[in-house]
Amino acid sequence: MSQQDNIAAQTAFGEAVNSGVLAALVDVVAPGSIDHDPGPGQGPGPEGYQAMFRDLRRAFPDLHVEVEHLVATDDELAFAYTITGTHRGELAGHGPTGKPVRYRGMQISRFENGMLVERWGSSDELGMMRQLGLV
Repeated sequence: MSQQDNIAAQTAFGEAVNSGVLAALVDVVAPGSIDHDPGPGQGPGPEGYQAMFRDLRRAFPDLHVEVEHLVATDDELAFAYTITGTHRGELAGHGPTGKPVRYRGMQISRFENGMLVERWGSSDELGMMRQLGLV
């Protein structure tokens, strides 16, 4: 697949997360996809991403991920992003604070046949927790 196909798949992934239509992840995440930096309890494949983002969207119903910078090869994408949202639901055992958050992260995604098969990434979760006054 081409760089543009992989960018389109990653864009569809982001749209699913931002819209909350997480069922769409099955169209862009391979069944055995591995996340090398999973969220707590996150399993493999599209179901793992759906569960992780479902929990995150419960905590931040207005969750938005904005890609800031993207670099592509034939089978990988690397990008920096900013996450924003308002803490309106439970997060890691903490009730809602009503506080807004804004934090950054980076990710590398590997694709085969236009499907995400591996992910490596990191986001400033400690910074997010500090903004919420939870650490």
